[in-house]
Amino acid sequence: MASRRRSCTGADGASSAAKKPKETPQRHIAALVLARGGSKGIPLKNIKPLAGVPLLGWVLRAAVDSDVFHSVWVSTDHDEIEKVAKVWGAKIHRRSPEVSKDSSTSLDTIKEFVRLHPEVDVICNIQATSPCLHPSHLKKALEMITLKGFDSVFSVVRRYQFRWQEVKKGAGEMTKPLNLNPAKRPRRQDWDGELCENGSFYFTTKELIMDHDLLQGGKMGYFEMSPEYSVDIDVDIDWPVAEQRVLRYGYFGRDSPEVVRLMLCNISGCLTEGRIIFSASGEEMLAINVRDTTGIHMLQREGVEVVLLTSSEDPVAQSLVDKVAERTGCQVRQVGEEPLVDVKAMLEERNLTWKDVAFMGNDKPDISCLNLAGLSAVPCDAPDVAINAAKYTCSSTAGQGAVRDFAEHIVLQKQKARSQMEQDRIDRNTF
Repeated sequence: MASRRRSCTGADGASSAAKKPKETPQRHIAALVLARGGSKGIPLKNIKPLAGVPLLGWVLRAAVDSDVFHSVWVSTDHDEIEKVAKVWGAKIHRRSPEVSKDSSTSLDTIKEFVRLHPEVDVICNIQATSPCLHPSHLKKALEMITLKGFDSVFSVVRRYQFRWQEVKKGAGEMTKPLNLNPAKRPRRQDWDGELCENGSFYFTTKELIMDHDLLQGGKMGYFEMSPEYSVDIDVDIDWPVAEQRVLRYGYFGRDSPEVVRLMLCNISGCLTEGRIIFSASGEEMLAINVRDTTGIHMLQREGVEVVLLTSSEDPVAQSLVDKVAERTGCQVRQVGEEPLVDVKAMLEERNLTWKDVAFMGNDKPDISCLNLAGLSAVPCDAPDVAINAAKYTCSSTAGQGAVRDFAEHIVLQKQKARSQMEQDRIDRNTF
């Protein structure tokens, strides 16, 4: 997103901030995500997969990669949420039963955290339900506190909606317009709109919280986020909408590639479901889903080379290499027990870096490649150890469309990159 200021107290875009807060070391800046286990609308909503990543994972990835926090915490009362939070790089604050009730407020929970962690001086309360948060948003907002002297900064979005006051709920009667003159309705381009909290984050000093019971106060500033990043999941009906939004505007990590040039995919456990089928004559056979071969052809049309991997430990796949290669139009390469060694050699052959690579694996031997690749994925039925290492979890199982799912994800990221490059070109020509 190109950087463009709307006011002296709000901005979108990338930041040139250093990798540590630009303040004296003794001022500790912490990110805190509140993730209670007792959500009534969507059970365990905070760790429900959204576009292949636990909801909580989206904001934790942005917080960790922003490099502006001395510590990143999740406040929770639930064991499963704790496990997910640790995988995504957070420390855990086990909140007390007193602040885990339905009636507990965010302020109550944050005050408990600050009381038990007196080393923290500035707190950024990040909402777990804001999956389109980016590190650049956090960097720019924090600079308003560290460099400009604000006591509290919170995220907003600009809305262009006319509001009316209701006389009696459900009666269809109104008393007065709240932000317009019906006789002189402004055109959108003639109206600055209104700033509305979008709930993504709230930076606050410890003094405001503990001495004044406030999350917003003192010298207040706002950070304006574009509407496409202002996603807040409150009810289940928002989920499919949010999933499409996060695929297009979410933050996929600092190593996410601008352009994928090579896709590496295991045959067994990704392209096939792992079953061996025996014919009446005793022949061993593998089944490949047409949806997955269509996904491979989709990538090839986008200029992505697809190489299929087979293991020396899988004699059935080995015996069908020629047929698989013919059917998919892909080169098939054998890898050893540790695929990383052979994959590194393939990258060197093509003069590529890991950032140019999308890798699809399915089990423990693939973990190193899943961690290193710019984009990585596993089928949704992969073991937890592989799911935790991947950047994306497919919605389909192995052999039943998982490869197609990942292919669509890769194509979407390429489209995003092209769109961003075009926007950057327009911005350079405009300014």
